[in-house]
Amino acid sequence: MISIKSQSEIEKLRKAGHITGGALVAAGKAIKPGMTTKELDTIIRKYITSHGAKPGFLGYGGFPGSACISVNDVVIHGIPGNYAFKEGDIVSVDTGAYINGYHGDSAYTFAVGEISDDAKRLLKSTQESLMIAIEMAKPGVRLGDIGAAIQKHNEANGFGVVREFVGHGVGRDLHEEPEVPNFGKEGHGLRLREGMVIAIEPMITAGSPAVNISKKDGWTVTTVDGSLAAHFEHTIAITADGCEILSVRDADF
Repeated sequence: MISIKSQSEIEKLRKAGHITGGALVAAGKAIKPGMTTKELDTIIRKYITSHGAKPGFLGYGGFPGSACISVNDVVIHGIPGNYAFKEGDIVSVDTGAYINGYHGDSAYTFAVGEISDDAKRLLKSTQESLMIAIEMAKPGVRLGDIGAAIQKHNEANGFGVVREFVGHGVGRDLHEEPEVPNFGKEGHGLRLREGMVIAIEPMITAGSPAVNISKKDGWTVTTVDGSLAAHFEHTIAITADGCEILSVRDADF
């Protein structure tokens, strides 16, 4: 069942989203060559807890970190550990704050120092497709229209669109209905309604869109061909005439 949020619920989601966005800003300021993924996770956790919230990802389904930290060919669900960032890495950070019974959820792919031109193109295309989707989102628009726009933009730039993982509703639960695919057919799918809160999160690869889930840890999702992957995400609320980004960030990267 799809939950239509009241204004008081959206206000709580806005607070969770704002803390989530701030945690990503803190991550972006901290990330540097030599830092480990675990050290970055600790910075994110401390930021979230210092603002009176709990890390929504920590313990979710057994996940051991406060953020998914995914490097290079890791698409999503990278577990924080001992890997030390290197110049030229791209790092997708996905995190969420939980406060007053509601979740925030947002992701950003960071460059560690100077990255390749191909990596820059991948990040640019992925982030552009997220913003195209957000600009489209309003009552009456179908999820297939949004998915098709994300797919078209990235495939036109020569990139792959992951099919196995999609966006979702956000609220009292971190993952709610509906599913929000990054691919689809125009004119198909659920129509958006005022009061819906969804996370749109393109997961885009530089090569094949095929992915593997680690049999060792059950979490880490990598590209089958070893190509780079990028992940950008915002949680938005559908308003009367458009949408509001709830996971706002006070700084650009």
